[in-house]
Formats: sequence, structure tokens, C-alpha cells
Amino acid sequence: MNTQALGAIVVGVTLALVSPISVAAGAAELERDAKASLQSLYTSVPAAKALGSTAQAILVFPKVTKAGLGVGAQFGEGALLQKGKAVAYYNTSGASIGLQAGAQQYGYAMFFMNANALTQLDKAGGFEVGVGPTVVVVDEGKAKTMTTTTSKDDIYAFIFGQKGLMAGLGVQGNKITKITPK
Repeated sequence: MNTQALGAIVVGVTLALVSPISVAAGAAELERDAKASLQSLYTSVPAAKALGSTAQAILVFPKVTKAGLGVGAQFGEGALLQKGKAVAYYNTSGASIGLQAGAQQYGYAMFFMNANALTQLDKAGGFEVGVGPTVVVVDEGKAKTMTTTTSKDDIYAFIFGQKGLMAGLGVQGNKITKITPK
């Protein structure tokens, strides 16, 4: 089997695995999973908990699936939490091309620190990470030195619960779209 045929098979399987139809969850399930994931993040990263107390809202994607071989795709669903309650639901999706191989599941939480950043979430056509408000991906090192007084950006994103092996993990290039869960 040639590389192109193998790539086409992997892309087909990837798209089937991450398609919205195959992973659509109910509102109660999304809210429960988002809250549990956020609590787990708070336990392991105190800086996230500190940001959570001052954030306008927190968008939590408990499980995002990413896979690819040359061409990749990712998809996940989550809940926007305000004052501990889900107020809206979203999906995150993206596609990429380049030197990549593997499959991975992870979650991420985006802390919207001001009203303007939160307003951008529901702009026409969906929110594209990397376009509009500043999104800072917080790694383990930055989390250790971060405080609510040093946090001045619009949105902070924490990636958590990584399982599997995939090069080039990040949230840039993702599109976030409001959904109505079943």
C-alpha cells in the first residue's frame, strides 16, 4: 500500500472518529463533564483556580480528539460556565496539514477574563482562536509563576489530560462554534 492510500485511509478514519455526529452529547452530560474537568484542573493547577475566581466565564472542552497522518483533524464539545452553571454549549474543530502522525485526546479550558473577550465568542460564524482577542496558552512553567495580578491578557487556555501521542498540540487554528446539544 502506498503512502497516499494509507494517508487517505487514516484521514477517513480520523474524520469518522471526530465527526460531530459520532460524538454529539446531551446538555446534562456536557455540563457534568465540563464541571468535573474544571475541578480536576483546579486541583492540579492552582493558577487555573485563581483565574477562575476572576474570569467572566470559562469554556471547558473535557475531551477533544485529534488524529492525523499528514492531514489531521480534531473535534470536541464543551460547555461555557458562568458562576458554576452551563449557560451555552460549543464545539471546537480544526484541520491541519503537514508533518504529523498519531492520535491524541486531551481537554482544554479557556478563561475569558473580560466582557469584550467573551463577546467575541459569539461573533458571526464562530470564534477562531488566533483571530481577535489575545489567547495565551498556559504551560506548566507559566502556571507556576502566574497570579491574578500578573494576568493581563484577554483569554488564558490550559490544556490538560493528554492521552496518546501526537506532535504539535495547541489550540491555535481551532474554530469554536455555538451548538444546541440534544
